[in-house]
Amino acid sequence: MMTQQTLATGAEHIEWNLTDLYASTDESGLGGDLRTIDKRSQDFRAKWNGRLGDLQISEFMVMVAEYESLVETFGRMGSYTNLVWSTDSANVEAARLMQTVREVSSRASSNLIFLGVQLAQLPESRLRELLEAPELASRKHWLEGVIESKPYTLDEDVERALAAKSITSRSSWVRLHDEVSNAQTFQYNGRELTISEITRLGYDKDRAVRKAGSQAFIAGLVPDAKMHAFVFNTVIADCESNDRLHGFPTWVSSRNLENEVSDESVQTLVDTVVGRYDLVRRFYGVKQRLLGLSTFHDYDRNATVGAETANVSWDQARDIVLDAYTSFDPQAGAIAKMFFDKNWIHAPTRKGKRSGAYSAGTIASVHPYVFMNYTGTTRDVQTLAHELGHGIHQYLSRQQGPLLMHTPLTIAETASVFGEMITFRKLYEGATTDSERLSLVMSKLDGMIATVFRQIALNRFEDAMHTTRRAEGELSVEQINAIWLKTQREQFGDSIIVSPGAELTWTYISHFIHTPGYVYAYAFGELLVLALYEIYKKDPADFTPKYMTLLASGGSKSPKDLLEPFGIDINDPSFWNTGLNFIERFITEAERLAAPVPSAQA
Repeated sequence: MMTQQTLATGAEHIEWNLTDLYASTDESGLGGDLRTIDKRSQDFRAKWNGRLGDLQISEFMVMVAEYESLVETFGRMGSYTNLVWSTDSANVEAARLMQTVREVSSRASSNLIFLGVQLAQLPESRLRELLEAPELASRKHWLEGVIESKPYTLDEDVERALAAKSITSRSSWVRLHDEVSNAQTFQYNGRELTISEITRLGYDKDRAVRKAGSQAFIAGLVPDAKMHAFVFNTVIADCESNDRLHGFPTWVSSRNLENEVSDESVQTLVDTVVGRYDLVRRFYGVKQRLLGLSTFHDYDRNATVGAETANVSWDQARDIVLDAYTSFDPQAGAIAKMFFDKNWIHAPTRKGKRSGAYSAGTIASVHPYVFMNYTGTTRDVQTLAHELGHGIHQYLSRQQGPLLMHTPLTIAETASVFGEMITFRKLYEGATTDSERLSLVMSKLDGMIATVFRQIALNRFEDAMHTTRRAEGELSVEQINAIWLKTQREQFGDSIIVSPGAELTWTYISHFIHTPGYVYAYAFGELLVLALYEIYKKDPADFTPKYMTLLASGGSKSPKDLLEPFGIDINDPSFWNTGLNFIERFITEAERLAAPVPSAQA
């Protein structure tokens, strides 16, 4: 039987053009930067080391401009080689070039470490002088970030040693994890499927297909489980060493510092979401009834409900998303359109290609690139809207320059989740029957539940992993599996039957390895956007320019200051309930549209 993942979508040849980063890898392009970056960095250190306390403001600005130029070059080299490698991780030459860039960059960037260390050591009077200088106004928040990190900044020699070792410590394990995961295939009905193709089967309307796909997926995870367990243990140990040396109080404190949020506010978010796990169980109860099932298994979680389109072509997805963004704001639509017109997207599914999707912000002087594995589901349409939201945000924020173009992860999800929301609303308004509306609401709830509750459950798993590993030492596959099942069952309660072998599904989640502590940012972003969307509905004309200004501000302000124009206080515990109540209303709407209920199947 031909299943959905074999259908063509038109995305098979949608590939990006990376020449805006480098037209070649020889001396006229990447090779030239590789050859000169170390010397440029050494010259920067020789010129400015030890002088930060005495520079005139005009001289200080010259130093900042030279530093930004170096940051741009590091970013250009790293972005290019990572983008190339992510589409074909089995390519030996691409892997070699990426590793060369990492090693050269690590060695060269060690010459710049003095800057952050010595800025943090400046007397309070000098720091106030710099912060208050009009010439530094556009770089002020960068300097504020350096000062905020002061309690956790070590001596320069120690920081340089840690930086030098990083290229052969955690980053190497991350690469191993990625290469193994990207090369992984799964045997299904006599065919070899990629991870994107096998996971798509989880959305199939045919329960037999979902179950067989789940079994094939789990079977494919078994051979590499011990390797993934060792990598995970090693990454956690590396994080623990760095946290201990820098003096961070908890395993997630360094991530929170980068995100510019307090440990207390993040814990409030986590506790508030965990306290509403009842919404997860209520949602899956609705879904079970709609699917007409007497039992509900983990392979039923993502099943398509109702008349949702099974195979959305790439052209259809493009038109849907562009229409949504253009209707919201013409500038947002025009920016999104450039991604298609100028080949800034890589969309096919291929063996050896990294799974998932992302938008790479690259550097201030170029533009973002969007990476997808497009298989034609309506979920993929929402993913496209999500990543283009990131892309629009990153495109606009480039004006803040290399040091402040990137927002903290907590705010970085805002534009992407908002893009999903306006795309959903466009589809919902175009629906003509309750059946269509129900299908859309259930699909949107799938995303909300995954983004808020699943990500917080992943955070609880990651928290337990880091704290247990630090207390007890290296954890076996069996111990990790037990932690996974415990934190998953806390979320699901008795609403889902977990399949034998599903305890290994932690092995394919790359966030734990790439960016420890990151996953709560998804829930943060989703609940923030739901609150923003409530404000938008009340007065779109007032909201939209404020929102576009927020995107263009990049990382030039703290999350608290960026959200102040909207009257939002992320430190207020009741704030998170605004978004959770929004989700509850969606579930109530699904329950209203769900009657009458189909008869139950085994």
